[in-house]
Amino acid sequence: MLQTTPSPLSARRVLAASFVGTAIEFFDFYIYATATALVIGPVFFPPGEPGVQQLSAFATFAIAFLARPVGAALFGHFGDRVGRKATLVASLLIMGVSTVLIGCLPTYATAGWWAPAMLCLLRCGQGIGFGGEWGGAALLAVENAPAGRRAWYGIFPQLGAPVGFILANVSFLALSFALSADSFQSWGWRLPFLASAALVGVGLYVRLKLSETPAFNAALAQAKPERVPFAAMVTGHGHALVVGTLAMVAVYAVFYISTVFALGYGTAALGYARPAFLLFECIAVCFMALGIALSGANADRFGRRPVLMAGMVVAFGLGGLLGPMLGSGSGAVVLAFLCLSLFTMGWIFGPMGALLPELFPTRVRYTGASVTYNLAGIVGASGAPYMAQRLVDWGGIAWVGAYLAVTAVISFLAVLAMPETLRKGV
Repeated sequence: MLQTTPSPLSARRVLAASFVGTAIEFFDFYIYATATALVIGPVFFPPGEPGVQQLSAFATFAIAFLARPVGAALFGHFGDRVGRKATLVASLLIMGVSTVLIGCLPTYATAGWWAPAMLCLLRCGQGIGFGGEWGGAALLAVENAPAGRRAWYGIFPQLGAPVGFILANVSFLALSFALSADSFQSWGWRLPFLASAALVGVGLYVRLKLSETPAFNAALAQAKPERVPFAAMVTGHGHALVVGTLAMVAVYAVFYISTVFALGYGTAALGYARPAFLLFECIAVCFMALGIALSGANADRFGRRPVLMAGMVVAFGLGGLLGPMLGSGSGAVVLAFLCLSLFTMGWIFGPMGALLPELFPTRVRYTGASVTYNLAGIVGASGAPYMAQRLVDWGGIAWVGAYLAVTAVISFLAVLAMPETLRKGV
C-alpha cells in the first residue's frame, strides 16, 4: 500500500505524540506496579501475615492485565473503524482518570473491604485504557514511517516504557527521601497518582493536534471498514495472533521479574533500603532504553526475526544467572544483573513496535496489534510477580530463573514460526 512520507515538522509531531502518550500511560501503570511492591498490601488489605498481604497486592496487579485485552478489542474496534487519533485520546483519558482516582481511595482501615473492591475496579479501568494505548501509538508511528524506517519509528512508543518507568521510580525515590516511612504509607504514596492529572493534560494537548495516518486514510478510500474488526482479525489472521502473542511472553516476563518482583525481593529478602533499590532500577532501566534503540536500528538493517531470536537466546541465559546474581546480596552484582536483564528486555521489546502492526493488514491492524500485545500481558506479565514469589517461597530464587528461561524458549519458538516482515508494505 502506498504511504505518504510526512514532512519533517509533521514527523516530529507524530513521534512526539506516540512517545509522550505512551510515556504517560506507562508512568501510570508503573506507579501502580511500584506501589504494589511497597504499600498496596498493608494499605488496602487486612492486617496479618505480610506475605499474604503481598500476594494479595500482586493479585490486584494482575487485574489490569486481564482487562487489557478487553480494552484492546474495544479501542481496536473504533481505531479500525473511526480512526487512530480519536481512539488514542479516549484511551489516554480513561487511563488517566482511573489513575488519579486510585490516589483518592480510602484505605482498608477506614472503608473495610470497600477499599480493595474499589481498587480492583479502578485497576480494571487502568487496564482497559492501557489496552487501547500501545497499539494506537505504535500504529501512529509505523503508519507514518518512511520506507525502510518502520522499526526505527516504532521504537518511539517503546521508549515511553523506560521513560515512564524512570519517572515513576524517581517519584517514589524522592518521596522515600523526603518523607518518613509512616508518612509515605499514610499519604505520600498517593502523590504520584494525583500528579498524573497534569501529565494527562500534556498528552491530550499533543494528541489533539494530530492528523489521521496516511495508511488508514488510504484503506478507507479503498473500501468501507470492517463491520466487526475483531471477528475479521480472529477468523482471518489467527496464526499472526498466536505467534505474536507468544513472541511477547518473554518480553513481559523479563521486565516484571526484573522490576516488580526484584523490588519486592530486594527490599524484603535481601534487606536493601527502598531508596537504594529504586536507584538500582532507575540506573538499570537506562540500559533498557539503550537496548530498544539499538535493536530498532538493527531490525531495519537485518530484519525483525534475527534480532529477536538473538535476544531470546540471551534471555534464556538470564534464567541461569538470576539465582546466583540477584540472590547474591552483593550490590554490584545485583545491579549488574538488573542492567543486563533490562538491556535484554529492551532489545527484544524494541522491534515489537513495528513487528506486531506488520503482522496484520491495515483494516484490522489496530485490533490485531492491540489484542496481541495485551493477550501476551496476561500470559507473560499478569502472574509473573505472583508466580515468582510463590516459586521463591517453594524452592528458592533459582526456580524463578527456570521460569524465566521457559518463557524465553516459548518466545523463541514463536518468532521462529512467524514470517519476516522487514520488506512488507504497510
